[in-house]
Amino acid sequence: MNKPPKVIVDADAIIAQANPYDMHHKTAGTISEALIKMNAQVIYPSTAIVESNAFIQRPLNSSASAYGTAVVFTNPEVQVAEVNQQTLKTALKYFSPTTSKKNTLFDCIVAAVADEQKADAIFSFDNFYRKKGFKLASEIVK
Repeated sequence: MNKPPKVIVDADAIIAQANPYDMHHKTAGTISEALIKMNAQVIYPSTAIVESNAFIQRPLNSSASAYGTAVVFTNPEVQVAEVNQQTLKTALKYFSPTTSKKNTLFDCIVAAVADEQKADAIFSFDNFYRKKGFKLASEIVK
């Protein structure tokens, strides 16, 4: 019997699930349902929660949705990865002065958490992770 996959979630996947107008909303829901069926261990870096929450509150202009999303992550059944100094050091493997402005330290922290957790995939729509050698969740749910 195969053990369930371990998946780290990026902010774009959280936003896609929370925002019905996001271009990835339907796909994010499908991937999320597949991960549940696979009994995947889903881990949310604390920074991805904060990053997605700020986006929901500011650009999407929805403090109520931002609050509701934050409340979801206080559920003890939701696994949140703390980001500490070692995680930041690991993130620097993926971050440099020449890193694209689209690939922020937030993304590098997600990659670092995936490293630290020995994750099977990252739930994101960002090809940055593929370029860094990670599988995306969409690849393991097919």
